[in-house]
Amino acid sequence: MQYHPPCPADDECLLYLIRHGATENNLAKPAVLQGRGLDSPLSAQGRAEAEATAAALERHPISAVYASPLLRARQTAELIAAPHGAAADVVDALVEADVGQWEGRTWQDIRKAHAEAYARFMEDPGKHSYVGGENLTDVQQRVVPVLEDLLSRHPGGVIVAVAHNVVNRAFLAHLLNLPLAAARGIRQDNCGLNLIRRRGEQSTLVTVNSVFHLPLQVVGRR
Repeated sequence: MQYHPPCPADDECLLYLIRHGATENNLAKPAVLQGRGLDSPLSAQGRAEAEATAAALERHPISAVYASPLLRARQTAELIAAPHGAAADVVDALVEADVGQWEGRTWQDIRKAHAEAYARFMEDPGKHSYVGGENLTDVQQRVVPVLEDLLSRHPGGVIVAVAHNVVNRAFLAHLLNLPLAAARGIRQDNCGLNLIRRRGEQSTLVTVNSVFHLPLQVVGRR
């Protein structure tokens, strides 16, 4: 049976919310935290993930592509936008969380150096911040309005937004009506696809972190 990409009704918008492809910091063992301070490019693997995502969405009637201002997101978005003759428009509010003093460090190092702050953050990142940075409530308050606005701008359209692990989790927790204390349990693989449908004034999560389009050897690593 031939596959037909989803086409929204006139009063609907479909949004593919995507985490950027992997950087070397994502692939490090252990992984290194990169908020908005480390503006790393895609690794070779991350570029392959983005190319696979672009191929998976090539037949979809995408009319607009948006991206965080960080290089890893822009590079991913540009690859996805290219087959559609679209530009990747930068949306500053989609920038990754400010992780403050934890930028460029591993969770193991953070747990040793900031034991109390680490424990508070792990207990409830919606209430307790990355030391010197944001908490997930801060992220959610800046991300939800802009993504809802993008959805409202494109009735009858299919759009893409390429953002980040924490940004995506904050928005998905909003859609699922989950407390932010549970948001870190929402898995977001590099180039995983989240599909959101807006119908009228209501946005609904359709799929979470679909990775069917990615090479099997990279799925589940992060």
